[in-house]
Amino acid sequence: MSAVPGFEVTTFAHGGREHEVYRAGTGPAVVVIHEMPGLHPGVTAFGQRLVDAGYRVYLPSLFGRPGAPFAGREMFRSIASVCVSREFTLLADRTSPVATWLRALAAQAHAECGGPGVGAVGMCFTGGFALAMAVEPAVLAPVLSQPGLPGPVNASHRAALGLDPADLTSVKARTREGLCLLGLRFTADRGSPGERFQTLRRELGDAFEGIEIDSSPGNPYGISKRAHSVLTVDLVDEPGHPTRAALDRVMAFLAARLKAPTDTP
Repeated sequence: MSAVPGFEVTTFAHGGREHEVYRAGTGPAVVVIHEMPGLHPGVTAFGQRLVDAGYRVYLPSLFGRPGAPFAGREMFRSIASVCVSREFTLLADRTSPVATWLRALAAQAHAECGGPGVGAVGMCFTGGFALAMAVEPAVLAPVLSQPGLPGPVNASHRAALGLDPADLTSVKARTREGLCLLGLRFTADRGSPGERFQTLRRELGDAFEGIEIDSSPGNPYGISKRAHSVLTVDLVDEPGHPTRAALDRVMAFLAARLKAPTDTP
């Protein structure tokens, strides 16, 4: 029985790295890279929403226990594992090694699903991985939800993208050819600083669309200053709520770039 209900599990290996990948649905491919502590129910619910919208969804499991709840014990376990892993660059402003595996997964997903290209949605710890995946030509719709790496321990880290200069050059070249990127964050989120979005706007110009949801004290929707996970834990799935508006924008962004006009609802 799959740890993620409704998704079949397989293993994808590339470059000496191997991870489980949960797949479901039909249509253009979207790779959803989970946040801490892993493939928790909020992430898989987002994946199921994409399946229902007509996508073939790939949920790689990079750390944590698939299906485990969003809980403190799971969080501590995952943080401990990534801190000793060589796949992730936590503090240096450079591309995490796992990005090579994720790019290969995107290319494989495109080969399996066809269509114009692949969507990539990163969250929190993996938010910037969607940016790193944009080096891969098959990736046409990168979404950076509350990108958290490198850890924002000082001013330079808060503005950093966690991307090698050569990779940033490649992404910028793709934006001149029409690539667009979408970013999401809460305004008071210290784990995903506003300086990072400023860097993205400076480097990518109009190719980057940043949605920043007001979580300042006294904001009209009562959003906590601790809010972090736009598409999962802190999503209020009600029409008119700014997190729901952000989710709707993600869905429209993916549809515009991955589906033919006749396929778009």
